[in-house]
Amino acid sequence: MPVPITTELIPITVDDAGIMRVGNTRVTLDTIVAAFMEGATAEEITQQYPSLDLADVYAVIGYYLRRRSDVEAYLQQRQQNADKVRKQNESLVGPYGVRTRLLARRHQEE
Repeated sequence: MPVPITTELIPITVDDAGIMRVGNTRVTLDTIVAAFMEGATAEEITQQYPSLDLADVYAVIGYYLRRRSDVEAYLQQRQQNADKVRKQNESLVGPYGVRTRLLARRHQEE
């Protein structure tokens, strides 16, 4: 008896912020692709992120491999947005002297 062939949806959702997440988890597409590119297998990824389903990880890796240019463009956009936010945050509060500022704030509260 042949196995029925069906069309399955890729287990990726897009949240309100436009971030692609795997299945019904908070794990992002970025995370899966980065782990895969570092040489992790689907099994290793699910060990690191137990909320993920192994079949979902395989499906997402397949999606990435079939639509590499689209996913790379998405990841590049995410990186540009992260860089923009980091620069905005650094302009508000410089990255240097954080420890000094926190200690000063602690002494003011005492």
